[in-house]
Amino acid sequence: MIAQLRQSLRALQKPAGIADGPGALPLGIAAIDAALGGGLARGALHEIAAADEPHLAAAAGFALGAASSRSCLVWIAEDMALAESGAPYGPGLEAFGLRPERLLTVAAAQARNLLWAMEEALRCRAVAAVIGELRHGEIDPVAVRRLSLAAAQSGALALLLRGSPPRDASTAATRWVVSAAPNDCFVVQLTRNRRGPLGSWMLQWSDDDERFVPATHAQPVAAPAADRPHRKVA
Repeated sequence: MIAQLRQSLRALQKPAGIADGPGALPLGIAAIDAALGGGLARGALHEIAAADEPHLAAAAGFALGAASSRSCLVWIAEDMALAESGAPYGPGLEAFGLRPERLLTVAAAQARNLLWAMEEALRCRAVAAVIGELRHGEIDPVAVRRLSLAAAQSGALALLLRGSPPRDASTAATRWVVSAAPNDCFVVQLTRNRRGPLGSWMLQWSDDDERFVPATHAQPVAAPAADRPHRKVA
């Protein structure tokens, strides 16, 4: 009994899912994976925020790309978020390498219900990742800590999707701010990282590889008009 109590105390004294986590999920981009110490830590909580409301779809896409796996994914959203943006779209999920039949969606009436549902889903051994879509407001730090502990116990990936960059304290392993860019690009900023440095990158999703790759064109390039006559110089 004393040994069990000591183990529980040690678990409370160090960041959940970092020191003793069950490995990492590489994003496939060398610079990002190096900053993360190999990839997104499994068994840990990560926060992904939209730069502002118009960029929420890009933040959701980044969360899906990061969580894509062959196991079950649970997406939990507030009723208002589903009313404003709708439920995840099946063909769009397939574009991110996720079969719709492997997705379980849950609607929550309020933020506290969403956080409770996330914690319960993380404790299920059949679940590989849980995404909780929380649009507005700060989060109780005790609830965030419980999410971190639940993820650490199961080894699942916990992603908290937020409608704007948070200012509240958090035990999350990483925090990201995501915005959309031209040519279907994602601008991702790593603003909190318990494992190493911060950074900013521009990414694209590769349908062939089913993963993110560095963006090839930061700005749209206009093709020359084929029927434009050569301009004479006077």
